[in-house]
Amino acid sequence: MLRATPNQRLALLLALAAAVTGCAGVPQQPVTSPRATIEPRAADSYVGAAIAELARDLVGSQYRYGGAKPDEGFDCSGLVFYTYARAGYRVPRTSQELFRAARKIALGDAGAGDLMFFQDETKLSHVGIYLGDGWFVHAPASGQHVAVANLDSPYYQQHLVAVGRLLPR
Repeated sequence: MLRATPNQRLALLLALAAAVTGCAGVPQQPVTSPRATIEPRAADSYVGAAIAELARDLVGSQYRYGGAKPDEGFDCSGLVFYTYARAGYRVPRTSQELFRAARKIALGDAGAGDLMFFQDETKLSHVGIYLGDGWFVHAPASGQHVAVANLDSPYYQQHLVAVGRLLPR
């Protein structure tokens, strides 16, 4: 099997999604309402996989509070915002707005591209993009980089408060 570069995989996944669903423009502005409206598309399972792959390709990017671009760095919700935008979806920008917009599902029903929400002692504090098999991509904290983590970690087991889906399936 030939090995594709991350950009080639992205192009292939997005071309496949565009062929099935029609082209979607990348939004330039965040949604300002607390709930995102995402139109159903026939290729949502492909889009979920494409979102997961896009997120995986950003592993190693610098963390930056308020960041939502690869050349500037990402915070956790900026990573979600950027990744979904690259797949043609306009979603809220903050973790609290993402939490409100997402349809809550059971962890066992989570698929690639779904969101993992975490809470510290006082508030919803973190969001990551699910890859599958217990793994997710997230922008952890200042001084760190976008990374892959596992839900089996005691910290994530203790702090996971919800699994959310923005894509219709």
